[in-house]
Amino acid sequence: MHLHLPTVLVLNRNWQAIHVKTPAEAFCMMSTGAATGLDVQDDASIVPVTWDQWQKLPVREHDQSARTTSGPLRIPTVIVSANYARMPLRHPRFSARGIWKRDGGLCQYTGRKLAPGEGNIDHVVPRSRGGKSTWENCVLAHREVNSRKGSKLPQEAGLRLRQTPVTPRAIPASMAIRNLHGVRDWEHFLG
Repeated sequence: MHLHLPTVLVLNRNWQAIHVKTPAEAFCMMSTGAATGLDVQDDASIVPVTWDQWQKLPVREHDQSARTTSGPLRIPTVIVSANYARMPLRHPRFSARGIWKRDGGLCQYTGRKLAPGEGNIDHVVPRSRGGKSTWENCVLAHREVNSRKGSKLPQEAGLRLRQTPVTPRAIPASMAIRNLHGVRDWEHFLG
């Protein structure tokens, strides 16, 4: 049997999705007044609920709950931050997967669409010549092309980059949130 830990969607005070928290973190935010729980009802109406009110809500059949000394407590699916209004940005992490995504799975020398295993990461200025492992110096390349290039600069190997490698732009945090557990209540807030 595969159990998943419930996660709680956090909205800024403008009701935009910004983060995901554990139930314990959500309870802490609610109990200190840093957040309000949202009671998403079966008719799709949404009612903001304070911590004192939340503790009195019944646990419905489809709700996740936590055991407490005073009985089961419904775990919220969505909370709203009381004081946070900004939309944080997520900066893509530099990694081989990030390079593949940025370059669209295309060899940056030939333009060929690569299948997994056909490509690897090429340092435009080779490491042996002082090149760094950065967004601006790494590209996706077909394995054979990368092998042929070796420790040469692209022009020395008779190659030309299709585009200059750049750091991908930061994206709104909401675009990075995935509803991996299919929480119905999140659909109201994730585009």
